[in-house]
Amino acid sequence: MFIFQSIIVNISELLNFYTMNFRTEINLKKSSLLIDHSSSILTIGSCFAENIAGYFSELKFNVMENPFGVLYNPASIYNSLKLVNDNKHFTAEDLFQHDSEFHSFFHHSDFSHHNSEVCLNNINKGIKTVCEFLSKSDVITITYGTSFVYQHKKLNRIVSNCHKISQKEFDRYMLSLDQVSGYIFKTVELLRKFNPKMKIIFTVSPIRHWKDGAVENQLSKATLLLAINQFVNETNVEYFPSYEIMMDDLRDYRFYEKDMLHPNKIAVEYIWEKFREAYLSQNCIEIIKQIEKLNSAFNHRPRNTNSEKHQQFLRTQLKLIDELLIKYKYIDFREEKVYFESLII
Repeated sequence: MFIFQSIIVNISELLNFYTMNFRTEINLKKSSLLIDHSSSILTIGSCFAENIAGYFSELKFNVMENPFGVLYNPASIYNSLKLVNDNKHFTAEDLFQHDSEFHSFFHHSDFSHHNSEVCLNNINKGIKTVCEFLSKSDVITITYGTSFVYQHKKLNRIVSNCHKISQKEFDRYMLSLDQVSGYIFKTVELLRKFNPKMKIIFTVSPIRHWKDGAVENQLSKATLLLAINQFVNETNVEYFPSYEIMMDDLRDYRFYEKDMLHPNKIAVEYIWEKFREAYLSQNCIEIIKQIEKLNSAFNHRPRNTNSEKHQQFLRTQLKLIDELLIKYKYIDFREEKVYFESLII
């Protein structure tokens, strides 16, 4: 009898073991700030902003990605948006020369050029484009990476990019909670000038800034989180927990790149899925399923494009595109349509 009871207990413990949940999954409620394909979306901030923008773009959303290049801290993001709001026109005095190229302290090196006129043209054209896009935008995602900033000693100005200039020319320090809160407040106020009903989604990048130091990185992220939390109860302002999903839900180094700091493709895709579930309307998700099938067909490169089987495949895709164009006139399928038509014989 005792042996029989022991067997029952062991089986019970085994069943409990296999039914246990070995992760701390973060499940999000459906947001009231829903996004669909009629939305105009601006993403701005750290490298993670580019990851999210990539998914938006691939799935046919009207999105503009990091128009000033990668930005990491709240001060730089606010300063960039203020340039747009002020319709700032850059002149030669706003540039500096280093390593035979002209640069702007407000822009990524993608705007730099050995010809100052070309550099200025790219910058001013970019500001005009962003201004036009923001005036029609109804969604912006802002990804903060760090509370640390670089302030140019001579100019007494926080810069967005150091352009590999000697670190001796800068003071590096962490913004206080009040300073970060101040920049976020000014950012929200500025965006509402473009559109009072704009949906603002803040997030903190899951990428760890290890060069800051382990403790300093956590303090930096915590400052961002505390500051953002002061605004998330305001109308049309929310926080998406990409940092928490990475730290707690995907708490395993198999979800990192080789540097053990950046989320790998699987992790980024998982975080996108969480974002998609929270912020995309159900109708939008149904449309995406069709777009994903079309993307798969578009990326397929068969050896024999002249076979009858493939020709029928092409005609099927063109029929699908025509149906989508009728139902969703605001989604651009021109590239796919031209490509499939070019292969029809």
